[in-house]
Amino acid sequence: MDSGAGVGGGPAFPLSDVAPSPSASPTLPAVTAPPGPTPLEVTAPPGPTPLEIENRILRSEAGYWRSMHREAVAREAALKETIEQLEAKLRLRERQLFKRRSERGSKGGGQQRGSKEGSGGKRGQRRGSEGHGRRRHDGLPLHVENREIPPDEQLCECCGLSLRPLSSTEDSEQVEVEVRAHKRVIRRHRYERTCACSGLPRTVTAPLPPKLIPKGAYGISFWVFVLLDKFLFQRPTYRLLTDLRLTLGLDVSQGTVTGGLKQLAPLFEPLFKAIVTRNISEDRWHADETRWEVFAELEGKVGHRWYLWVFRSVSTVVFRLDPSRSAKVPQGHFGEEATGILNVDRYSAYKTMLPDGRILLAFCWVHVRRDFLAVAKDWPKQEDWALGWVNRIGRLYLLNDERLAVLDEPADFAEAQQALVAGVAQMKKERDAQLADPKLHPTCRKALQSLERHWSGLVLFVSHPEVPMDNNQAERDLRGPVVGRKNYYGSGSVWSGQLTAQLFTLLQTLLLWKLNPRHWLTVYLQACAEHGGKAPPEPEQWLPWNLDEQ
Repeated sequence: MDSGAGVGGGPAFPLSDVAPSPSASPTLPAVTAPPGPTPLEVTAPPGPTPLEIENRILRSEAGYWRSMHREAVAREAALKETIEQLEAKLRLRERQLFKRRSERGSKGGGQQRGSKEGSGGKRGQRRGSEGHGRRRHDGLPLHVENREIPPDEQLCECCGLSLRPLSSTEDSEQVEVEVRAHKRVIRRHRYERTCACSGLPRTVTAPLPPKLIPKGAYGISFWVFVLLDKFLFQRPTYRLLTDLRLTLGLDVSQGTVTGGLKQLAPLFEPLFKAIVTRNISEDRWHADETRWEVFAELEGKVGHRWYLWVFRSVSTVVFRLDPSRSAKVPQGHFGEEATGILNVDRYSAYKTMLPDGRILLAFCWVHVRRDFLAVAKDWPKQEDWALGWVNRIGRLYLLNDERLAVLDEPADFAEAQQALVAGVAQMKKERDAQLADPKLHPTCRKALQSLERHWSGLVLFVSHPEVPMDNNQAERDLRGPVVGRKNYYGSGSVWSGQLTAQLFTLLQTLLLWKLNPRHWLTVYLQACAEHGGKAPPEPEQWLPWNLDEQ
Protein backbone atom coordinates (compact mmCIF):
# COMPACT_ATOMS: atom_id res chain seq x y z
CA MET A 1 0.00 0.00 0.00
CA ASP A 2 1.30 3.42 -0.89
CA SER A 3 2.12 5.76 1.93
CA GLY A 4 0.34 8.70 0.21
CA ALA A 5 -1.93 9.49 -2.72
CA GLY A 6 -2.16 12.55 -4.91
CA VAL A 7 -5.00 14.98 -4.13
CA GLY A 8 -7.40 15.72 -6.93
CA GLY A 9 -6.12 12.96 -9.17
CA GLY A 10 -2.42 13.85 -8.76
CA PRO A 11 0.34 11.21 -8.88
CA ALA A 12 1.32 9.14 -5.84
CA PHE A 13 4.90 9.33 -4.50
CA PRO A 14 6.77 8.47 -1.23
CA LEU A 15 6.45 10.86 1.72
CA SER A 16 10.16 10.88 2.09
CA ASP A 17 10.44 12.57 -1.26
CA VAL A 18 8.01 15.35 -0.14
CA ALA A 19 9.34 15.97 3.37
CA PRO A 20 13.10 15.34 3.52
CA SER A 21 15.03 15.43 6.71
CA PRO A 22 16.38 18.74 7.87
CA SER A 23 19.94 17.79 6.95
CA ALA A 24 18.97 16.96 3.40
CA SER A 25 18.99 19.46 0.59
CA PRO A 26 15.53 21.06 -0.19
CA THR A 27 15.54 19.93 -3.74
CA LEU A 28 12.21 18.57 -5.06
CA PRO A 29 12.11 15.90 -7.75
CA ALA A 30 10.33 16.69 -11.03
CA VAL A 31 6.74 15.45 -11.21
CA THR A 32 5.40 14.04 -14.44
CA ALA A 33 1.54 13.83 -14.88
CA PRO A 34 0.35 10.46 -16.16
CA PRO A 35 -1.52 10.45 -19.43
CA GLY A 36 -5.43 10.59 -19.44
CA PRO A 37 -7.83 11.54 -16.67
CA THR A 38 -7.96 9.88 -13.40
CA PRO A 39 -11.17 8.16 -12.20
CA LEU A 40 -12.07 11.23 -9.89
CA GLU A 41 -11.91 13.93 -12.59
CA VAL A 42 -15.35 15.69 -13.60
CA THR A 43 -15.83 17.48 -16.91
CA ALA A 44 -17.77 20.92 -16.62
CA PRO A 45 -20.78 21.43 -19.05
CA PRO A 46 -20.39 24.10 -21.69
CA GLY A 47 -21.68 27.66 -20.56
CA PRO A 48 -24.50 29.74 -22.24
CA THR A 49 -23.63 31.58 -25.32
CA PRO A 50 -23.73 35.42 -25.36
CA LEU A 51 -26.93 35.33 -27.44
CA GLU A 52 -28.68 33.19 -24.84
CA ILE A 53 -27.54 35.52 -22.04
CA GLU A 54 -28.88 38.53 -23.92
CA ASN A 55 -32.20 36.77 -24.56
CA ARG A 56 -32.60 35.97 -20.87
CA ILE A 57 -31.95 39.60 -19.93
CA LEU A 58 -34.47 40.89 -22.46
CA ARG A 59 -37.15 38.46 -21.34
CA SER A 60 -36.62 39.51 -17.72
CA GLU A 61 -36.85 43.17 -18.64
CA ALA A 62 -39.99 42.55 -20.71
CA GLY A 63 -41.72 40.89 -17.75
CA TYR A 64 -40.77 43.79 -15.50
CA TRP A 65 -42.15 46.40 -17.88
CA ARG A 66 -45.33 44.41 -18.44
CA SER A 67 -45.88 44.40 -14.67
CA MET A 68 -45.17 48.13 -14.49
CA HIS A 69 -47.62 48.75 -17.34
CA ARG A 70 -50.39 46.82 -15.58
CA GLU A 71 -49.85 48.87 -12.44
CA ALA A 72 -49.84 52.11 -14.45
CA VAL A 73 -53.09 51.19 -16.22
CA ALA A 74 -54.76 50.33 -12.92
CA ARG A 75 -53.45 53.55 -11.38
CA GLU A 76 -54.70 55.60 -14.33
CA ALA A 77 -58.15 53.99 -14.13
CA ALA A 78 -58.32 54.76 -10.41
CA LEU A 79 -57.27 58.36 -11.05
CA LYS A 80 -59.89 58.75 -13.78
CA GLU A 81 -62.57 57.43 -11.45
CA THR A 82 -61.42 59.81 -8.72
CA ILE A 83 -61.46 62.72 -11.17
CA GLU A 84 -64.99 61.84 -12.30
CA GLN A 85 -66.16 61.71 -8.68
CA LEU A 86 -64.53 65.05 -7.89
CA GLU A 87 -65.97 66.64 -11.01
CA ALA A 88 -69.41 65.30 -10.09
CA LYS A 89 -69.04 66.72 -6.59
CA LEU A 90 -67.89 70.05 -8.03
CA ARG A 91 -70.93 70.21 -10.32
CA LEU A 92 -73.15 69.39 -7.35
CA ARG A 93 -71.64 72.21 -5.26
CA GLU A 94 -71.95 74.66 -8.15
CA ARG A 95 -75.60 73.73 -8.55
CA GLN A 96 -76.20 74.17 -4.83
CA LEU A 97 -74.50 77.55 -4.70
CA PHE A 98 -75.13 79.29 -7.99
CA LYS A 99 -77.83 77.69 -10.09
CA ARG A 100 -81.60 78.04 -9.91
CA ARG A 101 -83.49 75.57 -7.78
CA SER A 102 -85.00 73.92 -10.82
CA GLU A 103 -85.43 70.27 -11.75
CA ARG A 104 -85.62 70.86 -15.49
CA GLY A 105 -83.16 68.69 -17.38
CA SER A 106 -81.30 69.55 -20.54
CA LYS A 107 -83.19 67.04 -22.70
CA GLY A 108 -86.76 67.51 -21.64
CA GLY A 109 -86.23 65.91 -18.24
CA GLY A 110 -88.33 68.62 -16.68
CA GLN A 111 -91.52 67.21 -18.14
CA GLN A 112 -92.95 65.94 -14.88
CA ARG A 113 -96.10 64.21 -16.07
CA GLY A 114 -94.87 62.44 -19.16
CA SER A 115 -96.14 65.12 -21.53
CA LYS A 116 -94.62 65.94 -24.90
CA GLU A 117 -91.40 67.87 -25.24
CA GLY A 118 -91.75 71.41 -23.97
CA SER A 119 -92.03 74.19 -26.49
CA GLY A 120 -89.12 76.06 -24.94
CA GLY A 121 -91.10 79.33 -25.00
CA LYS A 122 -91.39 81.94 -22.28
CA ARG A 123 -93.61 81.46 -19.28
CA GLY A 124 -97.07 82.95 -19.18
CA GLN A 125 -100.07 83.09 -21.47
CA ARG A 126 -99.39 82.21 -25.10
CA ARG A 127 -100.16 84.63 -27.89
CA GLY A 128 -103.57 83.97 -29.42
CA SER A 129 -104.93 81.93 -26.51
CA GLU A 130 -108.21 82.91 -24.89
CA GLY A 131 -107.65 84.97 -21.75
CA HIS A 132 -109.75 85.25 -18.62
CA GLY A 133 -110.61 88.92 -19.20
CA ARG A 134 -110.29 91.86 -16.86
CA ARG A 135 -111.03 91.09 -13.22
CA ARG A 136 -114.34 92.53 -12.06
CA HIS A 137 -113.73 93.02 -8.31
CA ASP A 138 -117.49 92.89 -7.74
CA GLY A 139 -117.04 92.18 -4.05
CA LEU A 140 -115.50 95.56 -3.24
CA PRO A 141 -117.65 98.32 -1.73
CA LEU A 142 -118.55 101.17 -4.05
CA HIS A 143 -117.64 104.83 -3.60
CA VAL A 144 -119.55 106.79 -6.25
CA GLU A 145 -117.93 109.95 -7.52
CA ASN A 146 -120.05 112.32 -9.69
CA ARG A 147 -118.28 114.28 -12.41
CA GLU A 148 -120.15 117.23 -13.99
CA ILE A 149 -119.30 119.83 -16.60
CA PRO A 150 -118.81 123.26 -14.98
CA PRO A 151 -121.89 125.51 -15.46
CA ASP A 152 -120.01 128.08 -17.49
CA GLU A 153 -118.96 125.33 -19.93
CA GLN A 154 -122.46 123.85 -20.39
CA LEU A 155 -122.85 125.82 -23.65
CA CYS A 156 -122.63 124.93 -27.30
CA GLU A 157 -119.29 125.96 -28.75
CA CYS A 158 -121.02 127.07 -31.99
CA CYS A 159 -124.24 128.87 -31.10
CA GLY A 160 -123.90 129.38 -27.37
CA LEU A 161 -127.17 127.68 -26.36
CA SER A 162 -127.11 125.78 -23.06
CA LEU A 163 -126.83 122.01 -22.80
CA ARG A 164 -129.75 119.99 -21.44
CA PRO A 165 -128.77 117.30 -18.87
CA LEU A 166 -129.78 113.70 -19.53
CA SER A 167 -130.88 111.09 -17.00
CA SER A 168 -128.25 108.58 -18.16
CA THR A 169 -124.57 108.57 -17.26
CA GLU A 170 -121.44 107.05 -18.72
CA ASP A 171 -119.69 105.11 -15.99
CA SER A 172 -116.14 103.84 -15.60
CA GLU A 173 -114.40 102.12 -12.71
CA GLN A 174 -111.04 102.28 -10.98
CA VAL A 175 -109.85 100.29 -7.97
CA GLU A 176 -108.30 102.40 -5.24
CA VAL A 177 -106.62 101.36 -1.97
CA GLU A 178 -106.60 103.75 0.96
CA VAL A 179 -104.58 102.92 4.07
CA ARG A 180 -104.44 105.47 6.82
CA ALA A 181 -103.62 105.68 10.48
CA HIS A 182 -105.87 107.70 12.71
CA LYS A 183 -106.30 108.44 16.38
CA ARG A 184 -109.51 107.12 17.86
CA VAL A 185 -110.85 109.62 20.38
CA ILE A 186 -113.30 108.05 22.82
CA ARG A 187 -115.50 110.68 24.45
CA ARG A 188 -117.40 109.19 27.34
CA HIS A 189 -120.35 111.33 28.22
CA ARG A 190 -121.04 112.13 31.83
CA TYR A 191 -124.42 112.34 33.52
CA GLU A 192 -125.57 113.89 36.79
CA ARG A 193 -128.10 112.25 39.01
CA THR A 194 -131.30 114.15 39.54
CA CYS A 195 -132.45 111.93 42.38
CA ALA A 196 -131.61 112.13 46.08
CA CYS A 197 -130.50 108.49 46.47
CA SER A 198 -127.71 108.13 49.01
CA GLY A 199 -124.53 106.08 48.70
CA LEU A 200 -124.21 106.64 44.96
CA PRO A 201 -121.87 108.99 43.07
CA ARG A 202 -123.43 112.19 41.80
CA THR A 203 -122.11 111.71 38.28
CA VAL A 204 -122.20 108.67 36.00
CA THR A 205 -119.76 108.21 33.09
CA ALA A 206 -120.24 106.02 30.03
CA PRO A 207 -118.11 102.85 30.23
CA LEU A 208 -114.88 102.35 28.34
CA PRO A 209 -115.05 100.20 25.23
CA PRO A 210 -113.38 96.77 25.53
CA LYS A 211 -109.61 96.90 25.17
CA LEU A 212 -107.48 94.07 23.86
CA ILE A 213 -104.45 95.01 25.97
CA PRO A 214 -105.34 96.73 29.26
CA LYS A 215 -103.87 100.24 29.33
CA GLY A 216 -102.56 99.67 25.81
CA ALA A 217 -102.33 102.62 23.43
CA TYR A 218 -103.03 100.62 20.26
CA GLY A 219 -106.31 99.12 19.15
CA ILE A 220 -107.34 95.84 17.60
CA SER A 221 -106.87 97.04 14.01
CA PHE A 222 -103.23 97.88 14.73
CA TRP A 223 -102.48 94.44 16.15
CA VAL A 224 -104.30 92.70 13.29
CA PHE A 225 -102.11 94.71 10.92
CA VAL A 226 -98.95 93.65 12.78
CA LEU A 227 -99.90 89.95 13.02
CA LEU A 228 -100.73 89.63 9.34
CA ASP A 229 -97.72 91.62 8.17
CA LYS A 230 -95.25 89.48 10.10
CA PHE A 231 -96.75 86.00 10.27
CA LEU A 232 -98.63 85.85 6.96
CA PHE A 233 -96.69 88.19 4.69
CA GLN A 234 -93.33 87.48 6.39
CA ARG A 235 -92.10 91.07 6.68
CA PRO A 236 -89.58 91.95 9.40
CA THR A 237 -90.96 94.08 12.22
CA TYR A 238 -88.43 96.87 11.70
CA ARG A 239 -89.46 97.15 8.04
CA LEU A 240 -93.13 97.36 9.02
CA LEU A 241 -92.37 100.10 11.55
CA THR A 242 -90.35 102.02 8.96
CA ASP A 243 -93.29 101.80 6.56
CA LEU A 244 -95.68 103.11 9.22
CA ARG A 245 -93.39 106.00 10.05
CA LEU A 246 -92.57 107.08 6.50
CA THR A 247 -95.91 106.55 4.76
CA LEU A 248 -98.50 106.94 7.52
CA GLY A 249 -96.75 109.20 9.99
CA LEU A 250 -97.14 106.66 12.81
CA ASP A 251 -94.03 106.25 14.95
CA VAL A 252 -94.03 103.02 17.00
CA SER A 253 -91.06 101.56 18.87
CA GLN A 254 -89.82 98.02 18.40
CA GLY A 255 -90.15 97.33 22.12
CA THR A 256 -93.83 98.29 22.07
CA VAL A 257 -94.57 95.73 19.36
CA THR A 258 -92.49 93.01 21.06
CA GLY A 259 -94.16 93.59 24.42
CA GLY A 260 -97.61 93.60 22.84
CA LEU A 261 -97.01 90.33 21.00
CA LYS A 262 -95.88 88.73 24.25
CA GLN A 263 -99.16 89.77 25.88
CA LEU A 264 -101.19 88.46 22.94
CA ALA A 265 -99.45 85.05 22.85
CA PRO A 266 -101.74 83.36 25.45
CA LEU A 267 -104.80 84.21 23.34
CA PHE A 268 -103.73 81.77 20.59
CA GLU A 269 -102.60 78.80 22.70
CA PRO A 270 -106.06 77.19 23.12
CA LEU A 271 -106.73 77.58 19.40
CA PHE A 272 -103.43 75.91 18.57
CA LYS A 273 -104.16 72.96 20.86
CA ALA A 274 -107.60 72.49 19.32
CA ILE A 275 -106.17 72.50 15.80
CA VAL A 276 -103.54 69.92 16.81
CA THR A 277 -106.23 67.69 18.30
CA ARG A 278 -108.23 67.76 15.09
CA ASN A 279 -105.08 67.20 13.02
CA ILE A 280 -104.10 63.93 14.71
CA SER A 281 -107.71 62.70 14.68
CA GLU A 282 -107.66 62.52 10.89
CA ASP A 283 -106.02 59.78 8.84
CA ARG A 284 -104.22 61.46 5.90
CA TRP A 285 -101.26 63.79 6.37
CA HIS A 286 -98.29 65.41 4.72
CA ALA A 287 -95.16 66.18 6.76
CA ASP A 288 -91.91 68.02 6.21
CA GLU A 289 -89.40 70.10 8.17
CA THR A 290 -87.00 73.00 7.68
CA ARG A 291 -84.47 74.79 9.82
CA TRP A 292 -85.51 77.76 11.94
CA GLU A 293 -83.13 79.92 13.96
CA VAL A 294 -84.00 80.70 17.59
CA PHE A 295 -81.47 83.12 19.03
CA ALA A 296 -81.80 82.04 22.64
CA GLU A 297 -79.57 80.04 24.95
CA LEU A 298 -81.08 76.72 25.94
CA GLU A 299 -79.49 74.35 28.42
CA GLY A 300 -78.08 71.34 26.61
CA LYS A 301 -78.61 72.95 23.19
CA VAL A 302 -75.54 73.86 21.13
CA GLY A 303 -76.11 76.61 18.58
CA HIS A 304 -79.27 78.41 17.50
CA ARG A 305 -80.56 76.00 14.86
CA TRP A 306 -84.02 74.69 15.63
CA TYR A 307 -86.46 73.00 13.25
CA LEU A 308 -89.92 73.97 12.10
CA TRP A 309 -92.06 70.92 11.34
CA VAL A 310 -95.33 70.98 9.40
CA PHE A 311 -98.10 68.35 9.58
CA ARG A 312 -100.90 68.98 7.11
CA SER A 313 -104.18 67.09 7.10
CA VAL A 314 -107.31 67.56 5.03
CA SER A 315 -108.66 70.39 7.22
CA THR A 316 -105.68 71.66 9.25
CA VAL A 317 -102.08 72.79 8.93
CA VAL A 318 -100.00 72.39 12.10
CA PHE A 319 -96.53 73.84 12.61
CA ARG A 320 -94.33 72.70 15.48
CA LEU A 321 -91.05 74.28 16.56
CA ASP A 322 -88.52 71.97 18.20
CA PRO A 323 -84.80 72.17 19.07
CA SER A 324 -84.11 68.87 17.30
CA ARG A 325 -84.74 67.10 14.04
CA SER A 326 -85.10 63.72 15.67
CA ALA A 327 -87.82 61.11 15.37
CA LYS A 328 -89.23 62.21 18.72
CA VAL A 329 -91.00 65.12 17.05
CA PRO A 330 -93.30 63.17 14.67
CA GLN A 331 -93.71 60.44 17.26
CA GLY A 332 -94.70 63.00 19.88
CA HIS A 333 -97.09 64.75 17.50
CA PHE A 334 -99.04 61.65 16.46
CA GLY A 335 -98.89 59.95 19.84
CA GLU A 336 -99.94 56.33 20.27
CA GLU A 337 -103.45 56.37 18.83
CA ALA A 338 -103.22 58.08 15.43
CA THR A 339 -103.64 55.78 12.42
CA GLY A 340 -103.46 56.57 8.72
CA ILE A 341 -101.11 57.31 5.83
CA LEU A 342 -98.39 59.93 5.99
CA ASN A 343 -96.83 61.44 2.85
CA VAL A 344 -93.15 62.20 3.52
CA ASP A 345 -89.72 62.31 1.94
CA ARG A 346 -87.16 59.63 2.78
CA TYR A 347 -85.81 61.25 5.95
CA SER A 348 -84.97 58.57 8.51
CA ALA A 349 -86.91 60.22 11.36
CA TYR A 350 -90.20 59.25 9.70
CA LYS A 351 -89.11 55.66 9.12
CA THR A 352 -89.09 54.98 12.86
CA MET A 353 -92.90 55.08 12.71
CA LEU A 354 -93.07 52.03 10.44
CA PRO A 355 -92.59 49.07 12.83
CA ASP A 356 -95.94 49.23 14.65
CA GLY A 357 -97.85 49.61 11.36
CA ARG A 358 -100.35 52.19 12.70
CA ILE A 359 -99.08 54.84 10.28
CA LEU A 360 -98.02 53.87 6.77
CA LEU A 361 -95.48 56.00 4.94
CA ALA A 362 -96.11 57.06 1.35
CA PHE A 363 -92.75 58.20 -0.02
CA CYS A 364 -92.43 61.06 -2.45
CA TRP A 365 -91.77 60.36 -6.14
CA VAL A 366 -90.49 63.89 -6.69
CA HIS A 367 -87.55 63.16 -4.40
CA VAL A 368 -86.82 59.97 -6.36
CA ARG A 369 -86.98 61.98 -9.55
CA ARG A 370 -84.44 64.42 -8.09
CA ASP A 371 -82.02 61.52 -7.60
CA PHE A 372 -82.01 60.79 -11.33
CA LEU A 373 -81.83 64.46 -12.28
CA ALA A 374 -78.81 64.82 -10.00
CA VAL A 375 -77.14 61.90 -11.81
CA ALA A 376 -77.86 63.58 -15.15
CA LYS A 377 -76.40 66.91 -14.03
CA ASP A 378 -73.39 65.62 -12.11
CA TRP A 379 -72.41 62.71 -14.40
CA PRO A 380 -72.81 63.85 -18.04
CA LYS A 381 -71.93 60.43 -19.43
CA GLN A 382 -74.92 58.97 -17.56
CA GLU A 383 -77.34 61.71 -18.61
CA ASP A 384 -79.28 59.63 -21.15
CA TRP A 385 -79.67 56.79 -18.66
CA ALA A 386 -80.88 59.14 -15.92
CA LEU A 387 -83.32 61.06 -18.11
CA GLY A 388 -84.74 57.74 -19.24
CA TRP A 389 -85.77 57.11 -15.64
CA VAL A 390 -87.11 60.66 -15.33
CA ASN A 391 -89.38 59.95 -18.31
CA ARG A 392 -90.50 56.65 -16.73
CA ILE A 393 -91.53 58.54 -13.59
CA GLY A 394 -93.33 61.11 -15.73
CA ARG A 395 -95.20 58.29 -17.42
CA LEU A 396 -96.25 57.00 -14.00
CA TYR A 397 -97.63 60.46 -13.10
CA LEU A 398 -99.58 60.53 -16.35
CA LEU A 399 -101.13 57.11 -15.71
CA ASN A 400 -102.14 58.18 -12.21
CA ASP A 401 -103.68 61.43 -13.49
CA GLU A 402 -105.71 59.48 -16.03
CA ARG A 403 -106.91 57.18 -13.26
CA LEU A 404 -107.93 60.06 -10.98
CA ALA A 405 -109.78 61.78 -13.83
CA VAL A 406 -112.27 58.86 -13.98
CA LEU A 407 -112.46 58.20 -10.26
CA ASP A 408 -116.28 58.46 -10.32
CA GLU A 409 -116.69 56.19 -13.35
CA PRO A 410 -116.23 52.56 -12.22
CA ALA A 411 -115.68 50.97 -15.66
CA ASP A 412 -113.18 53.56 -16.87
CA PHE A 413 -111.50 53.60 -13.46
CA ALA A 414 -110.95 49.83 -13.54
CA GLU A 415 -109.30 50.11 -16.95
CA ALA A 416 -107.10 53.01 -15.83
CA GLN A 417 -106.20 51.14 -12.64
CA GLN A 418 -105.09 48.13 -14.66
CA ALA A 419 -102.89 50.33 -16.87
CA LEU A 420 -101.29 51.90 -13.79
CA VAL A 421 -100.59 48.50 -12.19
CA ALA A 422 -98.99 47.31 -15.45
CA GLY A 423 -96.85 50.46 -15.60
CA VAL A 424 -95.62 49.97 -12.04
CA ALA A 425 -94.80 46.31 -12.72
CA GLN A 426 -92.85 47.25 -15.85
CA MET A 427 -90.83 49.83 -13.92
CA LYS A 428 -90.00 47.24 -11.26
CA LYS A 429 -88.90 44.76 -13.94
CA GLU A 430 -86.59 47.32 -15.56
CA ARG A 431 -85.16 48.27 -12.17
CA ASP A 432 -84.29 44.69 -11.28
CA ALA A 433 -82.80 44.00 -14.71
CA GLN A 434 -80.49 47.01 -14.49
CA LEU A 435 -79.44 46.20 -10.93
CA ALA A 436 -78.41 42.73 -12.13
CA ASP A 437 -76.05 44.27 -14.70
CA PRO A 438 -72.49 44.15 -13.26
CA LYS A 439 -71.40 46.95 -15.62
CA LEU A 440 -73.89 49.46 -14.18
CA HIS A 441 -72.21 52.68 -13.05
CA PRO A 442 -71.92 52.89 -9.21
CA THR A 443 -73.82 56.18 -9.06
CA CYS A 444 -76.63 54.73 -11.15
CA ARG A 445 -76.69 51.64 -8.97
CA LYS A 446 -76.97 53.77 -5.86
CA ALA A 447 -80.02 55.58 -7.26
CA LEU A 448 -81.72 52.29 -8.18
CA GLN A 449 -80.91 50.73 -4.82
CA SER A 450 -82.62 53.64 -3.09
CA LEU A 451 -85.62 53.13 -5.39
CA GLU A 452 -85.66 49.44 -4.43
CA ARG A 453 -85.42 50.13 -0.67
CA HIS A 454 -88.36 52.53 -0.67
CA TRP A 455 -90.47 50.69 -3.23
CA SER A 456 -93.28 49.58 -0.91
CA GLY A 457 -93.90 53.14 0.26
CA LEU A 458 -93.54 54.58 -3.23
CA VAL A 459 -96.26 52.36 -4.73
CA LEU A 460 -98.69 52.82 -1.82
CA PHE A 461 -100.67 55.27 -3.96
CA VAL A 462 -101.59 52.45 -6.37
CA SER A 463 -103.92 50.80 -3.86
CA HIS A 464 -104.95 54.13 -2.29
CA PRO A 465 -106.05 56.55 -5.02
CA GLU A 466 -106.64 59.31 -2.46
CA VAL A 467 -102.92 59.33 -1.59
CA PRO A 468 -100.83 61.71 -3.76
CA MET A 469 -97.64 60.52 -5.42
CA ASP A 470 -95.54 63.29 -3.87
CA ASN A 471 -95.17 65.45 -0.79
CA ASN A 472 -95.40 68.76 -2.62
CA GLN A 473 -98.23 70.05 -0.45
CA ALA A 474 -96.11 70.07 2.72
CA GLU A 475 -93.26 71.73 0.86
CA ARG A 476 -95.62 74.44 -0.36
CA ASP A 477 -96.79 75.01 3.21
CA LEU A 478 -93.19 75.70 4.22
CA ARG A 479 -92.62 78.34 1.54
CA GLY A 480 -93.99 81.16 3.68
CA PRO A 481 -91.86 80.32 6.73
CA VAL A 482 -88.78 79.96 4.51
CA VAL A 483 -89.39 83.48 3.18
CA GLY A 484 -89.77 84.68 6.75
CA ARG A 485 -86.53 82.97 7.74
CA LYS A 486 -84.73 84.77 4.92
CA ASN A 487 -86.29 88.11 5.84
CA TYR A 488 -85.93 88.17 9.61
CA TYR A 489 -83.65 85.16 10.26
CA GLY A 490 -85.90 83.44 12.81
CA SER A 491 -87.03 84.18 16.35
CA GLY A 492 -85.26 86.08 19.10
CA SER A 493 -86.57 84.00 22.01
CA VAL A 494 -88.30 80.73 22.76
CA TRP A 495 -91.68 82.34 23.47
CA SER A 496 -91.61 84.28 20.18
CA GLY A 497 -90.66 81.09 18.32
CA GLN A 498 -93.62 79.24 19.84
CA LEU A 499 -95.91 82.17 18.98
CA THR A 500 -94.61 82.05 15.43
CA ALA A 501 -95.48 78.34 15.09
CA GLN A 502 -98.95 78.94 16.58
CA LEU A 503 -99.77 81.82 14.24
CA PHE A 504 -98.38 79.97 11.23
CA THR A 505 -100.76 77.15 12.22
CA LEU A 506 -103.77 79.41 12.68
CA LEU A 507 -103.33 81.56 9.58
CA GLN A 508 -102.56 78.66 7.22
CA THR A 509 -105.58 76.76 8.54
CA LEU A 510 -107.78 79.80 7.91
CA LEU A 511 -106.48 80.05 4.36
CA LEU A 512 -107.11 76.33 3.86
CA TRP A 513 -110.76 77.01 4.68
CA LYS A 514 -110.75 80.09 2.38
CA LEU A 515 -111.51 82.48 5.22
CA ASN A 516 -110.49 86.14 5.29
CA PRO A 517 -107.73 86.18 7.94
CA ARG A 518 -108.04 89.94 8.54
CA HIS A 519 -111.75 89.70 9.20
CA TRP A 520 -111.37 86.57 11.34
CA LEU A 521 -108.62 88.08 13.51
CA THR A 522 -110.61 91.27 13.99
CA VAL A 523 -113.67 89.39 15.19
CA TYR A 524 -111.72 86.98 17.41
CA LEU A 525 -109.58 89.67 19.04
CA GLN A 526 -112.71 91.74 19.63
CA ALA A 527 -114.16 88.76 21.52
CA CYS A 528 -110.91 88.55 23.53
CA ALA A 529 -111.17 92.25 24.35
CA GLU A 530 -114.76 91.81 25.55
CA HIS A 531 -113.50 89.03 27.80
CA GLY A 532 -111.01 91.27 29.55
CA GLY A 533 -108.05 90.73 27.25
CA LYS A 534 -108.18 86.94 27.66
CA ALA A 535 -109.19 84.09 25.38
CA PRO A 536 -112.99 83.75 25.29
CA PRO A 537 -114.60 80.70 26.88
CA GLU A 538 -114.83 77.73 24.53
CA PRO A 539 -112.41 79.17 21.97
CA GLU A 540 -112.97 76.11 19.77
CA GLN A 541 -116.20 77.67 18.55
CA TRP A 542 -114.09 80.20 16.63
CA LEU A 543 -112.35 77.54 14.56
CA PRO A 544 -113.45 77.16 10.92
CA TRP A 545 -115.18 73.78 11.23
CA ASN A 546 -117.36 75.13 14.06
CA LEU A 547 -118.47 78.32 12.29
CA ASP A 548 -121.77 78.64 10.49
CA GLU A 549 -122.05 80.10 7.01
CA GLN A 550 -122.80 83.59 8.32
